Amino acid sequence: MSQHRSLRAAAGTTGAKRNVLKRFERVAVLKSRGQWKDGDRVTNLRKTLPPV
Repeated sequence: MSQHRSLRAAAGTTGAKRNVLKRFERVAVLKSRGQWKDGDRVTNLRKTLPPV
């Protein structure tokens, strides 16, 4: 059975840039900035902007 055309992804949306980071991505950003120490908790992380 074919998929209805309204349910298919648009042509340009598959590689869209996300504006929300996952937890492991936020930890990586904090590590690169020197704001993360090994043993820190992964809950209540500070806000970060995605790397440009």
